[in-house]
Amino acid sequence: MAVTTVRPRAAADLDELAYTGPGTLAGRYLRRFWQPVYHAFDLPAGHAKPLRIMSEDYTLYRGEDGEPHVVAPRCAHRGTQLSTGWVEGDCLRCFYHGWKYDASGQCVEMPAEDPSFPPKVRIASYPTREYLGLIWAYLGEGATRDTTSVAAPSFPRYPEFEDFDGVIEIDSYVRRCNYFQNLENSLDMSHVGFVHSDNVASFAGIGSGETLHAAEGDWGVVYTATRANGEIRINQFGMPNIFHMNALPTDPEIGWQESLFWWVPVDDETHVQFSLHRLPITGETARRICARRQERRARIALAHQEVCEQVLAGTLRLRDVDLSRVDLVRVQDDIAQVGQGRIADRAAERLGRGDLGVIFLRKIWARELRALAAGRPLKQWTRPPGLAPTAWTLPGRTAVESGGTNLRARPGTPQLVDVRPAVEVAQL
Repeated sequence: MAVTTVRPRAAADLDELAYTGPGTLAGRYLRRFWQPVYHAFDLPAGHAKPLRIMSEDYTLYRGEDGEPHVVAPRCAHRGTQLSTGWVEGDCLRCFYHGWKYDASGQCVEMPAEDPSFPPKVRIASYPTREYLGLIWAYLGEGATRDTTSVAAPSFPRYPEFEDFDGVIEIDSYVRRCNYFQNLENSLDMSHVGFVHSDNVASFAGIGSGETLHAAEGDWGVVYTATRANGEIRINQFGMPNIFHMNALPTDPEIGWQESLFWWVPVDDETHVQFSLHRLPITGETARRICARRQERRARIALAHQEVCEQVLAGTLRLRDVDLSRVDLVRVQDDIAQVGQGRIADRAAERLGRGDLGVIFLRKIWARELRALAAGRPLKQWTRPPGLAPTAWTLPGRTAVESGGTNLRARPGTPQLVDVRPAVEVAQL
């Protein structure tokens, strides 16, 4: 069951980070940024879908011309769910009485009414874009059912992903806990040595507190970890909910995978991670590696969410799971994060030096929420050209063989590949 917790407050505290419904500080803050909301592959032309983001419902549809649109969830007439209706051209017609709305939310036809009535009715519409295989929406403040379209900030682009000679894998998953637990996990290097101890990138002492450093940058948090040999791993956290990193290796020929992640709340106890991974492979090499990776995904028949629930209930041990049938990294993170509770109780924590990144992220978020609550100016986050993550050399490999580097000088048109296993799509 979807859970909505509305906690409008005048000032920011740790609890405020978790709640993103209408009127909450964190919800108001997240709505100031463009968010990925859906997979472009899942929305054929002429189709409409119900959409829930941050405990609010919307209607997502793609016009017959291929353009995606986000509008209010219900018809202004008598409240029927608009996603059950029909797409006609670039418009959406209600299933109940045939009221028809254009992409701006303006009602343009009411079959049973005088022609003077439709111009008086408008539902909310939201700026919508398709980019890099994902559908994005700006759900900013100021939109109600009777308003005109919302003005949006400039759309964020990632030139090194859109101008890239290689493969871009598009992925997502649902995690059954609060989104902020995943944000915090991204700046928690020390968990890798335990949660992902089986990974080739893990080693004794990874994430030791004295090796970590966090600093505020133009885009968010620059989070670094230094090995004893002097090698530095740099991860870039973009405010408010973006992570640019070299993800843990899962393929022997790829190594580190340069990745962009977004963690988007569905409600306060569920969120979606949307992901883009850049793979510097083309031609026959790309066909061979993509085919092998697709064969691996085809074997995944166990939903990592369900495996996690069984492990947490004590009816299954992770060591007894057939790892060829589940996404191991995801179920490992599921167990750690969902194991904190659907919404983590931060008042009961005992933090240490290894939690430096988590502490730093909370301070920045709390500062911005306090400013928002007080009506003060917020920091205008910008992503500098050339900003990139770095990674350590993997055991037995050169820096180039380890992956995640030297990708910028590869201009071209990327091949976009949807890499979600069928069992993952079913969870959305």
